[in-house]
Formats: sequence, C-alpha cells, structure tokens
Amino acid sequence: MVERAAILKGRPPSQFAGGWEVGLLGLMALLYIAGALINPAFFGTTDALHALLRDSARYGVMAVGMTFVIVNKDIDLSVGSTFGLVGVAFSIVFSPTHYDYSLATAFLFCLLLGTVIGLINGVLVTILRVPAFIATLTILLIGRGMVLGLTGGKNIAYPAKAADYAWFFHLSETNAFGFNNQIVIFLVVAVLGAIVLAKTRWGYETFATGGNEQAAIYAGIPTRWVRIRAYLMSSLCATLAGLMAIAQDKGVTSQFGLSAELIVIASVIIGGASILGGRGRVIGSCLGAVLTVLINKVLREGWPTTRVIKVDGVDITVNATSQLPAGAVPAFLGLILVIAVLIEPFIIRRQVPARLWAWLRGKAPPPPPESGGIAIEGAQTRGTMASDKALTAKGFGKFLARRDALAIILVAALWFTGFYLRPDYWWNLPNTFAILLNFTEVALLTIGLTYVIACGDIDLSVGAVLALAGSTAAYCVKALGMDPMAAVAMGMLAGTSAGVVNGLLTVGFGLPSFIATLGMYYIARGLAAWVVAGPQLTGFPEKFNLFGRKIADIFATYGIELPLGTLRAFAEVVSVQTLWTVLVAIIAGIVLGYMPFGQRVYATGGNLRAAAYAGINTGRVRFLSLVFAGLCAAMAGIINVAYFRSFNPVAGQFRELDAIASVIIGGGSIFGGYGTIIGSLAGAAVITLVRALLQLNIITADGRSIVLPQHWVNVFIGLILIAAVLIDIWLRQSNIFAKVRDLFAKTRLWAR
Repeated sequence: MVERAAILKGRPPSQFAGGWEVGLLGLMALLYIAGALINPAFFGTTDALHALLRDSARYGVMAVGMTFVIVNKDIDLSVGSTFGLVGVAFSIVFSPTHYDYSLATAFLFCLLLGTVIGLINGVLVTILRVPAFIATLTILLIGRGMVLGLTGGKNIAYPAKAADYAWFFHLSETNAFGFNNQIVIFLVVAVLGAIVLAKTRWGYETFATGGNEQAAIYAGIPTRWVRIRAYLMSSLCATLAGLMAIAQDKGVTSQFGLSAELIVIASVIIGGASILGGRGRVIGSCLGAVLTVLINKVLREGWPTTRVIKVDGVDITVNATSQLPAGAVPAFLGLILVIAVLIEPFIIRRQVPARLWAWLRGKAPPPPPESGGIAIEGAQTRGTMASDKALTAKGFGKFLARRDALAIILVAALWFTGFYLRPDYWWNLPNTFAILLNFTEVALLTIGLTYVIACGDIDLSVGAVLALAGSTAAYCVKALGMDPMAAVAMGMLAGTSAGVVNGLLTVGFGLPSFIATLGMYYIARGLAAWVVAGPQLTGFPEKFNLFGRKIADIFATYGIELPLGTLRAFAEVVSVQTLWTVLVAIIAGIVLGYMPFGQRVYATGGNLRAAAYAGINTGRVRFLSLVFAGLCAAMAGIINVAYFRSFNPVAGQFRELDAIASVIIGGGSIFGGYGTIIGSLAGAAVITLVRALLQLNIITADGRSIVLPQHWVNVFIGLILIAAVLIDIWLRQSNIFAKVRDLFAKTRLWAR
C-alpha cells in the first residue's frame, strides 16, 4: 500500500524501516522491562538479551524468506516441517550410526532437499493451481510424517563426530567479539533480504505481484516465476535455519521444528506485512521474530516465588518458580497471530496512529487511503463440466459422471483389498464395526467441513476444536464433578463457541478463513492442553462413558437384558457414536441437498458476488457453516473422550487434514460450490480404510508378519490429500482429459 501522506509531503516512504518498526522496538523494550521486573534472575542479566537474540536468529532467518511469500499474497505453512526434515536428513546422512558421510555431503544433500521442497511448493501453487494454504499444509503433514518415520520417534545424536568438524559446529558458539555466531548469520541474512526486497528488481516484482497479480502480468512481470522464487527463498531460509539448529544441538529429536511455522508467520504479520499481499518489510519481520520469541520467553520463564513446606513438623521456605501450564504458550501465540492479522486492515490501512498523532497536535488528519487501489481484477470462473455430464449421461455412465463416484468406487476397492490380504479377519462383523468406530470421528468432522468447503471457505481448526471440546467435557465431569449431561453441554458449548469465533473473524472482520481458523487451531490446541495441565482426566462415571460404548452396554447399565437373536447381535456390535453419526448425517444431508439453506450454501460457494446480488445473505450462510463445523467437531471430541475413557491432549491431531481430504475425495471442490454429505462420508470411509489397511497385520506365505510403521501413515494421507485436490482442479474443474482429446483431434485434422 502506498504511503500517500509521505508522498504528499515530498519525500518517498522508507522501504527499509519506518514508524512501525520504531513502535516494535518500543514494545520490545517495554516487554523486556516487564520481564526483568517479573523475573529479574533471568531477564535482569546481559545473558538473557544474548539468549533472546540467539534463539531469535533461526526464526528471524525463516521470517526473511516468509516475508517474500506473504508479500506475494501467498503463505508457506511448511517451513516448520522443512526445518525439521532438513535437520533429520543431515543427521541421518552425517551420523556414524546411519550413513556416516562427510559434512560436505550432508550439507549439499540438505541444500538439494530444501531446493526440491521449495520447487514442489511453488509448482503446486502456481502451475498446478493448488491453493497455497492447502499445498503447503499438505507438505507440512508429509514432512512431519517423514520426520517421525525417519527418526522412528527416537533421538539422533553425534557429539563425538561433531568434534572433528569444529568450524561448522562452532557456528553456535560465541565468537571473539562476544556475539553468538548465529546472531551474525541472522544479521547478514536480514540485511541481504532487506536490500533485495527494497532496492532490487526482485523486490519490485514481488510487491507488484502481491499488490495486483493481474496488472503485474499485463506489465510483463513473470508472476509465476516470482512466486516460485519466493517459495524457493522461504525453503532455503528454513534449510539454513535447520542447519543452524543442527550446529547448536549436534543432533535431532522427533519433534524437531514442531510448530515453528506459527512463530514465523506471526513474526512476519507482527512485522507489518499484509496477509492480503503487496506490503511488508524484512526489517519489520526480523523485529517481529525477536518480539515473538521475547513474548514466548516471558510466558515460559515464569516468575520466582517462595513456598513453605513442612518437614518433620518444621516449616521450611523453599524458592520456586511459578510457570504457566502447558498449552498456555501456543494459545497466546495463536491469539497474537489473529490480533496481528487484524492490525493491518483496522490500524495500518485506516492510518489510526497518524490520525491520533495529528489529533494530539491539533493538525489536520492525513488524507484517507485509496479505497480500492485495484486497477485490474482478474475474473474467476468455475467450470460446470462435471455437472453437465451428469445431466446428459445415461445408465452406468450417469453414476460415473457423479462427482462422488470416485469415492464410492475407492471404498469398494479398498474393502476388497483388505479382504484379499486378510480374508480370515477382514470380513468379520466385529472388525467391520471396529472400522466404523474409527470412521465416526472423521465422519463427524467431515459433515461440518462439507458445509464450510461448499461455501468456499476452509476450517483448519476442527481437529483442535475436537480436543478443546473433549478436554472441557472431561474437566467438567472429572475435576468439577458435574453431571455427565451438563459436562457434555459444556463441551458442546466450547466447540460451538470456537465456531462462532471463526465465523466472526472470517465474516465480521473479513479475515481469510484459513488465517482465522489457523489462529483458532493453535488457540484451541493450547487451551485443550492447558485444561489438562492439572488433574489427570480419566476414570469418568459410567453414564458419561456410555456416549462411546455399544448399545448393549447401555441396556446392561440399566439392567435390561436383551433376548438372543438379531437384535442382541446388533446391539453388541453397533455403538452409540455410529448411530449418532448416521442421524447427524441424515439431517445434514437433507438440509444441504433438499432445503433452501443448502442451496444458499452452494450459491455462496459457487459465486459469492452473484449470490449476494440474488439477495442471499452470504455472510450469514458462511457464519452458520463455520459454527456448524465447530458443533460437529465438539460432538466428535465428546465421543472421543467417552470412547477412550480418558483425555489425551493430542486428540484430533491432523484430523483436519483427514476431513479436508474426505470432502475433496467425495466430490467437494476446494474452491466451493460443490459437495454432498454422501460423497464426503464416502471420502471419510476411504481415509479410514487406508488407515486400517496401513495398520493391517499381513501374514505372508512363510508365516512372517508384516506391519507398516505407523509413523509413515501421515505421509500417505498427505499424498492422498494433494492427489484429491489435483483431481478436483484438473479433472473435475478443468476437464483436462477433454482438452487433451480435443488437442489430438485438432492435430489429426491438421495432419490431413
């Protein structure tokens, strides 16, 4: 955005730093003073400042690359996984317990790996037209699965061999000038990034592409290459950060780089970049990284206290440190991300600081910013080829023309694959209903997400909301001793409230749904862990557990004995959650397919502006869809807790990706306007069966047992998700096969 007030005064706006960066420095000073007052033993020393800059260095390096991506109006959620995967790859190649190659070989391999990841992200987003948050979220899932799979959940360390390469591993040490070498690397990368973005052709092309891509294309800027280049820079910065961490730790863990993307994205947004593109400065992003790490440290370090304990009847004063419970930090960081995103449209674009300063001095306010600022806007149209084919097809072709046909065929194929691999086990009724138990959790999330995706939005928080609702219900029934039904109501209220917040942020404040729900993802996940930081949440009353039990268990609890026969056999294998999922699916399917609200959902997702012109309250439709997704996630969370009879803070982890993949496999479109409950449930069945097959204990002819390591499951799910999105874009929307067929027909015609 052009700083018009500065131009009117005859001086160009600063491209390196400005008033926003000065404000960040002032805020950091205030926070540091507050930390020194709260915990003088840590923040009152010069070592604390040195530790702050050292720990900020890696995030700052990643923030430099992320700035180019966000200024381009894109997002990169894969930097944390890239960071972790690079560390694991280096360790496996370099460690004596693995391949034991030289440092140069390990370094070059990591550089190649980072380049490949950046190219994959760039190609997916630009050439294959996958939405940036979906493409990079999938790479995040695949990368995280590879980190777990390659490490096997164990640590890899090599301190002895590291001593032979002191020049590299001393990059984490303090140099002769009293600074940690990682701080020097951070400063060099920051200066180079600031110059490139502010004073070179690359930077001008980046601002033009993010500000108005269509106009940039008409100006002759190769926008595809500009965006791919930004992803390469982001990935290579994450690679450098991973190598910096390796130099410091001399090894990796299976959690290496976990949630680093949150800190990096928050840093860039806090630094003044706009999530809508076209605005951002590298210096601001680097200061945002230091500020975010400072907030993290203030929250984690705690404050000194004293406690009095009795030992043999004698009171003894003991020094201690009070800290926020686990989960508080990611919850606060998620909240900071949401607030930082809101600052740009409501503070920066409205020139609130400049207007306040003018009012205090009794001066005229600065001129209002340009209301539009878009010279040319590309029109987006979505093809309806699949729908047209479904209307004209006949017989079995009519079924194949349906958007959910692929999912239904895959369900049958996967089930028969399981039967082929383990005919002695797979077809049994208990196994079938055991698969149904795993299916219900994904299915409930998928039902709510079908509405959201059909509206053209996305909800990345459903897995975390599942955990939040489950933890709330578990805490109420266990720690507060509430009645089971009241505890369930509180859990439902917590999940629905998260959906309301998502709706308000997306519709009321105009945030992109993926950013609003990404912030809620971390807030809800943090709050869920915060709730269980005290008492162990297990051993619930049996009436509460009945929500996750079989129907026969309900009758047994109330002393009702069923007679032998079909009814008893049915009650012994069918669970409450299965019936509840069927009921919710029927109601949701009728509403979406046959009632006016469902048609408004399709109209809103198909063409938001046309739906508004037709008199549809599109804001209300989108809001209610996000609330319904939160409600469905709350149901799944309560069933999860009741089924396992305890609460685990990682409940629902990565389930949002399962649900998104289910909707897309089932015929929904990531661009909105399509989706059915039956298709989405078939997609959920595909995901469930894939997980069941990957967990299947296969017996070979010679009696050996083969089981795929579970750490690799997320890699398969990520590949399925990206394949489903590509099928939707290129087969359903663009109908690439028809275009290729027409091209061959024209070629034959010209040959004649």
